[in-house]
Amino acid sequence: MAEKQKKKKSKVIIVGGSIAGVSCAHALTSIGWQVVVIEKSAAPPTGSPTGAGLGLDPLAQMLITSWIANPHLLQHPTLPLTIDQNQATDSSTKVSWTLTRDEECNFRAAHWADLHGLLYNALPPDIFLWGHQFISFSISEDKSYIKVKAKVLRNDKIVEIDGNLLVAADGCLSLIRQNFLPDLKLRYSRYCAWRGVLDFSGREDSETIEGIRKAYPDLGKCLYFDLGSKTHCVLYELPNKRLNWIFYVNQPEPEIKRNSVTMKVSEDMIDEMMKEAEKAWVPELVKVMKETKNPFLNAIYDCDPLRQIYWDNVVLIGDAAHPTTPHGLRSTNMSILDAAVLGKCLEKWGVENLHSALGEYQSIRVPVTSKQVLHSRKLGRIKQGLHLPNGKQFDPKKATSEDLKELQQKNMPFFTSVY
Repeated sequence: MAEKQKKKKSKVIIVGGSIAGVSCAHALTSIGWQVVVIEKSAAPPTGSPTGAGLGLDPLAQMLITSWIANPHLLQHPTLPLTIDQNQATDSSTKVSWTLTRDEECNFRAAHWADLHGLLYNALPPDIFLWGHQFISFSISEDKSYIKVKAKVLRNDKIVEIDGNLLVAADGCLSLIRQNFLPDLKLRYSRYCAWRGVLDFSGREDSETIEGIRKAYPDLGKCLYFDLGSKTHCVLYELPNKRLNWIFYVNQPEPEIKRNSVTMKVSEDMIDEMMKEAEKAWVPELVKVMKETKNPFLNAIYDCDPLRQIYWDNVVLIGDAAHPTTPHGLRSTNMSILDAAVLGKCLEKWGVENLHSALGEYQSIRVPVTSKQVLHSRKLGRIKQGLHLPNGKQFDPKKATSEDLKELQQKNMPFFTSVY
């Protein structure tokens, strides 16, 4: 009975209801902690809001299936990505050739909204405070509890929530991280990513879909990276008749007026992007882009690895802890693993040894995520034809076999072992 009472007192406040936040909610409810998730969005995402595809590595798949009641549920909203293929396309001739091909990839592809829905629906809905905007926090003198203030957006009421632990799952622009690292600046990568998801349901036999399947014959099981001249593109299939594409464009840092790295785009910007795509890619891929509704633009940032990701009763997870570029398919996978490791450390040490639990979490995760962030940064610079630290630029036509090996996902540090 005493142990049950102790566990009831263990309460975590998670700021951010994205995949990092819901993963953390799973990891901590599973060890008996009381969980409250604060999220400024008015309601859980439904359908397919602005969002795109992602790839789940084998460890993330295993963790998700351990959190949901029916492990087979992960199979439905995902497709296998068993092949990791890097190829190059000559912009003048539009001839493509394979650079590397790994047929033991073992990732699965999902749409962000589908994965979020799967994780969210497997949690008690009453732990979420939708439409609540984080304002501030304070820690008690004896470090035994933390108080969070939030604004209820529908009526501007200020509420206070007490807990033992505050988890910052509030993304790469984390306001909570700013409290501890006010001078930290994100690093602009020197390129942006146009992203889109083409829904081709009911048009499976169209000229566009038949064309793209001929040009990229392993769609449905392959993660394609297509390298052009100072650009690259990513293409893979998602469940429910959808194609996910990403087109990276070197450009000066854009002006972003709100607290987001996703930009609103005009028809003129989309037209300009399509002209650039026509120069770089085969016509079949350009047609997919042109038929995609509401493509959007991400400015790509990361930051130099943090040495510290917890302070007293506050801990960072996901993109708040390690903003990263998307080239190593790490962001979602790191978030899921952060949550799982945090849960294991808290289970081991208990709330009465919170500092030891958070210290162990930090000692496990920082060495791993630091190397992965820097590797992903290098991978992006290679594929975009930007200068590397040694002054060289990657050229698919002149690349050696050693150069080509660097393109593969399996060369990510800690790819197969992260503990």
